[in-house]
Amino acid sequence: MRNLVSLPQLGLVSRTPMTAPMYSEITAHVPEWRGLPERLAAQLTSHGEAERWMTAINAMPVPTSVRLEATDRVTLVGNLDAGHRAPLESGLRALHPWRKGPFDVFGISIDTEWRSDFKWRRLAPHIDITGHRILDIGSGNGYFGWRMLEAGAQLVMGVDPTIVFCMQHLAIARLASRLDNWVLPSKFEDLPATTFDTVLSMGVIYHRRDPHEHLRRMLRFARPGGQVVVESLIVEDRESLVPQDRYARMRNVWWIPTPADLTNTMRAAGIEEVEIVDITGTSVAEQRSTDWMRFESLANALDPSNPKRTVEGYPAPVRAIAVGRRPELL
Repeated sequence: MRNLVSLPQLGLVSRTPMTAPMYSEITAHVPEWRGLPERLAAQLTSHGEAERWMTAINAMPVPTSVRLEATDRVTLVGNLDAGHRAPLESGLRALHPWRKGPFDVFGISIDTEWRSDFKWRRLAPHIDITGHRILDIGSGNGYFGWRMLEAGAQLVMGVDPTIVFCMQHLAIARLASRLDNWVLPSKFEDLPATTFDTVLSMGVIYHRRDPHEHLRRMLRFARPGGQVVVESLIVEDRESLVPQDRYARMRNVWWIPTPADLTNTMRAAGIEEVEIVDITGTSVAEQRSTDWMRFESLANALDPSNPKRTVEGYPAPVRAIAVGRRPELL
């Protein structure tokens, strides 16, 4: 269990009403990002729903003696008055849809679309992050950041341009009074280069028109000898798949590699010691609609007469995890 951050130190997660979260604390961790805080706050508050989401977060009652436990279900434990449960749940539900998790917030079970604990179990045995400063690209609401801290990481900087995911993270971090796991409202491409011990990109590369450039940029953010982790859709076929229109109802899927093409592309980008450590088909037990994510999910993207194919006729989703390193010398 990690130590809690005392309230006087808080900027982003203060318990005073939040109108525009202050990201100034990140420069203490990453001095190269001193020009980011103002832009990040502007990015967060520019969304049309930002005021509603912030109002929901400000209205959440904050229990005392809070601790965060990051097992399969990221859990907040504390002294919550019985009369505060309903307004807290109402505030959390206002941040719909919850994609990554699950969470348990003072007894309120947030059953997210993804059982992200499944993926973490596949990844965790293959990485050593003790004492690491980590960059998590496409972090979503920070679920994996909490798991990485519990596994021994020193600091997690997540980045995700989807503002509602950033708001979900703000809610959890504010309730837990924690400043060691961040989710920044930004595209990875907009971050000034600096180095981390481990750089992760999970569920991102197939959304990039130029996957090679994405990998090269990841490499620039890894320290010499640093760990690089890529998780991607793959096809178990002779050739990589370039969807003509949509894949599993997703519009922006540009390239789904074979395992060999993923490995070769990582090596061509300059990543060494590349190894695919897991290949697993995505099941409807791992990704599904729930009361906390009421939109369509994987079941709606599969051919009802043949669940081994998508509704477009492509192979059903299979995912691979590849781990490599930045060379000591580039």
